[in-house]
Amino acid sequence: MRELSVVITVMNEEENIRPLLEAVRSALSAIDYEIVLVDDGSTDKTRQQILEHSDERTTLVELRKNYGQSTAMTAGIDYSRGKYVALLDGDLQNDPTDIPAMLELLKKEDWDVVAGNRKNRKDGFILRKIPSKIANSLIRRMTGVYIKDYGCTLKVFKREIAEELGLYGELHRFIPVLAKLQGARITQVHVKHHARIHGKSKYGLNRTFKVMSDLVLMVFMRKYMQKPMHLFGPIGFVSLGLGILINIYLLILKLMGNDIGGKPLLILGLILLLGGIQFITIGIVADINTRTYFESQNKKTYNVRKVFHAKKEIDHTAEVIP
Repeated sequence: MRELSVVITVMNEEENIRPLLEAVRSALSAIDYEIVLVDDGSTDKTRQQILEHSDERTTLVELRKNYGQSTAMTAGIDYSRGKYVALLDGDLQNDPTDIPAMLELLKKEDWDVVAGNRKNRKDGFILRKIPSKIANSLIRRMTGVYIKDYGCTLKVFKREIAEELGLYGELHRFIPVLAKLQGARITQVHVKHHARIHGKSKYGLNRTFKVMSDLVLMVFMRKYMQKPMHLFGPIGFVSLGLGILINIYLLILKLMGNDIGGKPLLILGLILLLGGIQFITIGIVADINTRTYFESQNKKTYNVRKVFHAKKEIDHTAEVIP
């Protein structure tokens, strides 16, 4: 078993592969490490670049199509062998020279997760920094997990925490919350951040709606996963109480000879109230059912096409990489 596995997810990053691998190798020369690169459905020459610049410490996991960053991270963790696991972006904005200090902190002070905080972030102010600050503040308040920078991919974990994260959908943004659900001890350190030189960012403002949807799920899992009645019970009783009061009021009006049939505001209010509760509940139940489906049958949320180790293709169906 290696001491450290560096899991890097990439999609259409052909120009970044060579400098990325050189940077990681230089930064980790004093550590017994491996690099697990997950090609998440690239359509350029990313795969060829990885194979060209691979060595005996490099493993490539090529997914059949683009599954998203969370699923790609899961694949990378599954195919890694290190006692500790580091997550790193493939766009060269994270700096691998921060990893040794983070690993040392993890081991010396017995933390379970060391998360990076981009102190001097080199991104656009309006489209990236402002939405990120708002999202980070909202997530902290709603989940009670006080990490300054949820969007920083650079993190180092103990292996048992990384393996049990349960990264479904696009929950990689909420890794600290998922780790906290396991009782993990989390700390954060300032890390370097660089402007993107090659390629294009895969992020846009449309991810805001995805973050909000996932945040609802995270709040449920963080606060009510083991006691859902504490969430749905009060809502149900408030709804039931209001319904009883409205019906008593309408009954009194009817007894006084007033026509109560077909009041449009009442009908609209009931539809919106019940519809909103129903949709949120269905979303949560569906997500829990998804977890049950995969975990109860030991199924994966991805399909691997090929796996290469030290430039050679290996049998990816084996449980342990030789």
